[in-house]
Amino acid sequence: MRLGIVTPVLTMLPRAHARWEETAGIAEVERVVVESERLGYHHVTCSEHVAIPVDVAEVRGARYWDPLATFGYLAAKTSSIRLATHVLVLGYHHPLAIAKRYGTLDRVCGGRLILGVGVGSLQEEFELLGAPFDGRGDIADDAMRALRASLADRQPEYHGSHYDYDGFVVDPAAAQPHMPMWVGGRSYRSLRRAVELGDGWAPFGLRTDDLDAMLKRARDTVAWQEHEDPFDIVVQNERPLDPLEQPDVVRERLERFTAIGATMLNCRFVHHSVVHYLEQLAAMADLAGI
Repeated sequence: MRLGIVTPVLTMLPRAHARWEETAGIAEVERVVVESERLGYHHVTCSEHVAIPVDVAEVRGARYWDPLATFGYLAAKTSSIRLATHVLVLGYHHPLAIAKRYGTLDRVCGGRLILGVGVGSLQEEFELLGAPFDGRGDIADDAMRALRASLADRQPEYHGSHYDYDGFVVDPAAAQPHMPMWVGGRSYRSLRRAVELGDGWAPFGLRTDDLDAMLKRARDTVAWQEHEDPFDIVVQNERPLDPLEQPDVVRERLERFTAIGATMLNCRFVHHSVVHYLEQLAAMADLAGI
């Protein structure tokens, strides 16, 4: 199983962050990401929200660093670790805006971008940005098809149910001929979308038993059986891992995730300082044998 990290500092969730993250900045993020690369981690993540209503921030958190700017900086400080948006909300952007901005980022980072995408669920944010909330699932499906047709093409053409274009140049295009697209979410519909249109599923907020049940159901579908490329299952631990103090518990979690078919783990750790976080990174890498 390959390991990635839910990058600290970049997102601040209520009652789920360490105190040191409140005043940390890009210097601490850089230390974590550079060390993750040195240890052999597969990827780091950055989420997207534009503006959170004040009352919603008490539940979802208020801090979300912008993935485009953040990854542009981190791309210059690294050479091999992959950069995964987890997730970009499709309804907030025209597919060609994503193709241009993240295609450029893919060039900047040397073809290391993973485009994690999602449908989104924060209605107030959709309304603020002038994006339709109703029907957003169908719009997201069409956006994914449009992105697949456009990301690596300097003169993209697509004719779909919500997006229709040709006769335009988008330069630069992505460096990767086939940029991996992961679908985030916590519903079976998100898994089905991932199998039908993407390269991986990156669920969150689900218990392992629920993940297992959804995956067993999906494996019986024609779409799963006809999926030609490798399909990643990128899980996230329910509770922060503590490989320094609880190595046996962590081993058990890794075995459980492997048993349900997970190919990657987005790690969240118990940590009390940036130094402690780096120690946990090393302990986890040792346990997982990466």
